[in-house]
Amino acid sequence: MGSFSIWHWLIVLLIVVMVFGTKKLKNIGSDLGGAVKGFKDGMKEGSVPDVPVPPQQVGTAPGATDKTTIDVEAKNRS
Repeated sequence: MGSFSIWHWLIVLLIVVMVFGTKKLKNIGSDLGGAVKGFKDGMKEGSVPDVPVPPQQVGTAPGATDKTTIDVEAKNRS
């Protein structure tokens, strides 16, 4: 009862074609294909950046002092 034979699927396909028509099924197929293609393109664009991002500079220039940096060791010595 759980499995269908090829004849069952052919009858279902025939009924679907009779209800919707071949032109409507063709439009649905092309819309579905376009959606899948758009999804794949979106996944490619989101995963790999086109322009490489340069690494950020971690330290400051020698001799320059940053006013927002707090020296924790100096604070503990007081």
